[in-house]
Amino acid sequence: MHKHHSALGLATALRPVQPVTLIRPHAARRAARFFVEKFPGRSLYAVKANPSPDLLEVLGDSGVTHYDVASIAEVKLVAETLPEATLCFMHPVKAEEAIAEAYHGYGVRTFSLDTEDELEKIVRATATDGVAASDLNLLVRIRVSSDHSKLSLASKFGAEPDEMRALLMATRQAADALGICFHVGSQAMTPRAYAEAMERVRAAIVAAAVTVDIVDVGGGFPSTYPGMEPPPLELYFETIHRSFEDLPISYSAELWCEPGRALCAEYASLLVRVEKRRGDTLYINDGAYGALFDAAHVGWRFPVKLLREPESETKDMAFSFYGPTCDDLDHMAGPFHLPADVAAGDYIEIGMLGAYGCAMRTQFNGFGADLKVVAEDEPMASLYLGEAEERAVPSNVVTL
Repeated sequence: MHKHHSALGLATALRPVQPVTLIRPHAARRAARFFVEKFPGRSLYAVKANPSPDLLEVLGDSGVTHYDVASIAEVKLVAETLPEATLCFMHPVKAEEAIAEAYHGYGVRTFSLDTEDELEKIVRATATDGVAASDLNLLVRIRVSSDHSKLSLASKFGAEPDEMRALLMATRQAADALGICFHVGSQAMTPRAYAEAMERVRAAIVAAAVTVDIVDVGGGFPSTYPGMEPPPLELYFETIHRSFEDLPISYSAELWCEPGRALCAEYASLLVRVEKRRGDTLYINDGAYGALFDAAHVGWRFPVKLLREPESETKDMAFSFYGPTCDDLDHMAGPFHLPADVAAGDYIEIGMLGAYGCAMRTQFNGFGADLKVVAEDEPMASLYLGEAEERAVPSNVVTL
């Protein structure tokens, strides 16, 4: 098969009828090494962001040893893909059967919770012949502000600060290692989000007077999108480290984080074809029920690029997109800035879709994208360019 090094080369050579997912293992490897080497603690990959086995293998090969799983299906997936991985069941509301299967069947020892009911459930589910487990890492999730983030995660989970004292004291009795975790929301645009959350952690530890062994600052580490260019990740790491060092915790306490988007956003982009143009609206062959859920439902703006040889010399204008289904909700308002002469038959690359895009695909109306191709060019935006990199191509993916 011919080898192409770029999205443009693929579009020109193949003229694909269906959308194509372009994956960049070298970009995911670079992001993983950045976290493994620079975050001042342990990085758990949040599997929900992109559960692709190909990606999991790249992350595992790059030194990511711990994985944040949210369901028994994710437990099984990671256990089968990376048998040596350490799994952490970080969803605060779990089925008792899922806890039992994770603990007894898959060796999961780390669980999060935000109520005493969930604590009791975990204790029951992990007991053996009526004897309580003595090897649990239990992390109590505290509710923190999502004010600095583009997507809030503040309303669904987390114990209120005034509930933390009793919950921490009760959890300390059941835990071998006691932790506190939080989530500042997705795409946190300033390190202050973590500093402010750590103040809540400090207050909770002081009020409960318990020994804390793990502090998990969760996810929220940003990637770069049009109109959302965050500060360097090193500033986040420095802020978190300073706050962690100031906490009244065990001298051997561990610092954890749970990056999802930051590890996988640059891993994938999407090649789509324009099927029709109507004024400033383009009808493309993927959409809200495919990889563009976030573009449709939370107004996320992804980078776009017209793939045409020779390049268009027309000035850019703002477009919106309709996806291929019959549903009016299959609409991405953007704005997406593309050359004003874009027309039916043109190909567009939509970048930074490694996070959540591939994970949220459906086959609604019979539309979908199955073809994955490895691209060797750089992602359309990157927080990590300039970092040392190695390139790895999964064995079961076509290379062009």
